[in-house]
Amino acid sequence: MHRDKFIRLPGVIDLTGQQKSWIYAKIKEGTFPPPVVLSRRCSVWSEAAVLTWIQARIAESEAARQGAA
Repeated sequence: MHRDKFIRLPGVIDLTGQQKSWIYAKIKEGTFPPPVVLSRRCSVWSEAAVLTWIQARIAESEAARQGAA
């Protein structure tokens, strides 16, 4: 069984290469995984959800490249 873990915003920024404002804009659009609220002042992301999002972007990019070829 795969064990997921929580990551904080700096980890999400590291994984995606995007900044905080971009991440929250994509969450608002519904195109990026929303955070899990642990308490009033603590939000985290599922590492698996962020990695799945990244893999989907890679797959989309590869499909677009092959479609253009």
